[in-house]
Amino acid sequence: MPFIVDLTSGNVTKEDRSAEKGHYGGSILGLRLMAERTAAGLDPYDPETLLYVAAGMLGGTAAPGLAKAVFLAKSPLTGVAGEAHALGPFAAGMRGAGAEALAVVGRAERLSYLLVAGGEVSVHGAEDLRGLGTAATTDALRARHGAGAHVAAIGPAGEHLVRYASVVTDHAFAAGRYGLGAVFGAKNLKAIVCAGPAPAGVALAERADPVAVADLAALGEPAGQTAAARAGLGDPAPVADPEAIAALTAYYREAMVTNKLAAWQAGLPGFAAWAGDPIDPGYASVRNFSVTGAPGLRAPSAGDYDGRAVATTGSCPGCPNDCLKVYAPPGVERRTGGLGQEAFVSLGWNLGIDDLDTILAANARCNDLGLDVVSLGGTLAFAMECAERGLLPGGPAFGDAAALPGLIEDVAARSDALGDLLAEGSARAARRIGRGAAAYAMTVKDAEVPCIDPRPQPGIGLGYALAPGGPRYDALEHDLDFDPVVGLAYCFPEAARVGALPAPAGELDEERGRRTARLLRLWSGLDALNVCLFASSPTRPLTIDHLTALVRAVLGVEFTLEDLLAVGQERLDAMRAYALRESGGHLDETLPARLHEEAITEGPHRGAVLERAAFERARAAFYDELGWDPRVTA
Repeated sequence: MPFIVDLTSGNVTKEDRSAEKGHYGGSILGLRLMAERTAAGLDPYDPETLLYVAAGMLGGTAAPGLAKAVFLAKSPLTGVAGEAHALGPFAAGMRGAGAEALAVVGRAERLSYLLVAGGEVSVHGAEDLRGLGTAATTDALRARHGAGAHVAAIGPAGEHLVRYASVVTDHAFAAGRYGLGAVFGAKNLKAIVCAGPAPAGVALAERADPVAVADLAALGEPAGQTAAARAGLGDPAPVADPEAIAALTAYYREAMVTNKLAAWQAGLPGFAAWAGDPIDPGYASVRNFSVTGAPGLRAPSAGDYDGRAVATTGSCPGCPNDCLKVYAPPGVERRTGGLGQEAFVSLGWNLGIDDLDTILAANARCNDLGLDVVSLGGTLAFAMECAERGLLPGGPAFGDAAALPGLIEDVAARSDALGDLLAEGSARAARRIGRGAAAYAMTVKDAEVPCIDPRPQPGIGLGYALAPGGPRYDALEHDLDFDPVVGLAYCFPEAARVGALPAPAGELDEERGRRTARLLRLWSGLDALNVCLFASSPTRPLTIDHLTALVRAVLGVEFTLEDLLAVGQERLDAMRAYALRESGGHLDETLPARLHEEAITEGPHRGAVLERAAFERARAAFYDELGWDPRVTA
């Protein structure tokens, strides 16, 4: 039952969608609302566009893998449905304040924020917050509504309509991709605040068979104070089977110790730290994907992160793992240093920079300003290569660590001609520059591709090109995980359950296309349910059987692998239908030519390149697996 908020009039209503099946209150419902309530062809900044923010029916539940909130709107960067997710406590804050979902239309006359409290939503003025970063905004709103309030905020980048502006929740947890922060800015919406518990019965009213709230003492929490209470969340969201949730949590806590990736996530410096031995050439982007041999850049050691860790302001409620670490050097706003796995390469090696403090400071500043680190890094790398080739006189240079802070500020504020140009993203900047600059914009659907290089892992390349919402590094599991020689053998049986059998990582054929589609469908199902990908099958502790048991335990309904795959297919189909509607039936599914033409030259991935004919055969098999008509793409 989403709240419908009209910022133009200030009216707030509820719409009962409980009779509809299959949306689970997440992105599928948001896509339905976007299709029903908005006209085709609207500019993403038009007041009539719809912004959807939801914990859904599972997100925000005190259980492993259920801490995700979805942010969804027509993307200012891609022009299709842009979906970003925030981990951390915000989803639980939404549920605790009495809202599963918000659908926001219109544009406020003045800068404003939404307050969700006691099962009600109201609009409040925020002009005093104009220009503040996400940390200062969060602090100010918590001072106003209580230290336990949970806040999703934009910074100056969103206010200035930077096309890849992000939303940042509770200081450290970003919903980074596709410019959702700019949609907030276009609506004059500075933040969403969730404060105060819902009155008795509000959350339960939307359940067919309401049951008592789980006793979190059974999950190993200290007597008298649950994790939710310590995080200011009030009572946790209700579940149908508290004992099953307790058992799943106990299993996860034990299993993550021996699961290679979960243990890496839990340990220090963490799986986003890129610490240890240098990576193989071709695994990640160096200098805008132009370096195909040895990077020539230093990899940090684990000890390099000493003294830079910051205590998080609240990890994911109900999950034993603490994946997202917060790192920043002294002298910056450190609480915004939530380090996602893409940040180090995007703001480091992709720019020819290997100084750790420079990279960590840049990441923290991006989160405070509200900038997606992937698109910013890709856009700066594009500008650096254009400058190097004489296409952007006076542009930035690869390896210039001292210039990076100023570049970030200029983009977020659009403070000069270069900052304004780069705030549009690399594809639009390339069209302005002309003279062949488009060859150096590493984009699909005008969104910068993530820094995991797809040449040695062609399934990733297929995912970048064909996922209907745009390129995401976490749209599906990576090919190397399923390589018979170097892969994670423990996950092979799980992958086989969805038809993704082991195969050499670099193999690009029709079966690669089918395998990619099957994995994309699985992880699309997790996205649709607001289940954390970093806790789930096939490589993490929550196997398919655990995932289906988790849904049954929360909702009290039968749920199977077939149901999971069906909801994944529906989300993909809905995103594709919206993309086709907005693009006039012609989708950009073209990878940058460099990935097809320039092979990796050194190391174990030597010779890896996405050969065009093989890629097209794999694309056809991908479409066939998902039942899509390939004739409607450009």
